[in-house]
Amino acid sequence: MKRELCGLMLATAVAAAAPSTAKAQTPIGVSYQPSLYWALPFHYATVKGWWKEVGLAPNFTTFPAGAPQMAAAPSKSWDVGGTGSVPAVLGAVRFNIVTIGITNDESKANAMMVRGDRFDKVKANPASLKGQRLLLTTNSTADYASRKCLVKMGLAANDMQFVNLGQAQIITAITSQNGDVAGVWAPNTYTLEERANAKYLCSGADAGAAVPGALVARADFAKERPEDVARFLAVFLRGWSWAKANPQEARTLALDFYKQGGLEVTPRAMDQEFALRPTFGLDEQLKIMARDGKASTVDGWFGEIGKFITEVGTIPANPEPKGYISDEYLKRVASDPKLRAFATEFDKK
Repeated sequence: MKRELCGLMLATAVAAAAPSTAKAQTPIGVSYQPSLYWALPFHYATVKGWWKEVGLAPNFTTFPAGAPQMAAAPSKSWDVGGTGSVPAVLGAVRFNIVTIGITNDESKANAMMVRGDRFDKVKANPASLKGQRLLLTTNSTADYASRKCLVKMGLAANDMQFVNLGQAQIITAITSQNGDVAGVWAPNTYTLEERANAKYLCSGADAGAAVPGALVARADFAKERPEDVARFLAVFLRGWSWAKANPQEARTLALDFYKQGGLEVTPRAMDQEFALRPTFGLDEQLKIMARDGKASTVDGWFGEIGKFITEVGTIPANPEPKGYISDEYLKRVASDPKLRAFATEFDKK
């Protein structure tokens, strides 16, 4: 009886102490597109328990592409997330979305690809593309990169027939020989290499186009809960910091993440993902977003993207980048000693 009483007292003491040591978890809606490289920090954070460390409880919502992701914002089905730079600008104009950081540089990962048996002919004579179909997802980074590539090759956008398809549909069409030329983003680029012997005709980088990915938030949410936006950013930044310090485990978890999203890629393809898509730590983010009395590097990138969306008629006018791009929340991470230490723990000193 005495032993049972002591056990009861100990259990009661532990239960009473638990609330004082456990952090309250604040819900936050996180949106992204599955099986994409830039979304890996979300997965790393879940596996490693980092969300809890900053007191956040994420509710994940996924979308097949950026345009429907932005269109869902007014319903408040998500608060923060990652998306392509093209939908980020579209979201700023139509849905009051603010860009709060950069996910990665995917200039080399958005490309025009040609089925293997047609590649040599097209490569030798790009003018042969006139009148041909170009399968791509409109209002996407692949759309932007493809149009830049056409210009580089001396063609106009209206020289080809643009066919709007989802990325999965494009892969099916090319592999079943119902299409020859496609505008796709990684890892779909690697899938076409493997399944259709497709080859890179031109990437955004080849065409001189900067294609960043965007970390975004609903403007009303960011205004109401700036601390939570900063904590979200700290988690994301920690993900890339950790991945650079632990490359093998990062790749293993990445393969699992892609598989969970319905896409299986080879270890070689995953190595390409990490090699071709630069990411930015906290100080690097602050540097490329700093204005210092003039337009920032990021302003320049998004200004060109806004110009493209305007020219194709998706939006009426190119918005001023400083109206929807803000480094306020990154600065909150940098100025908070605990958040900064958390976000940069694995950075090389």
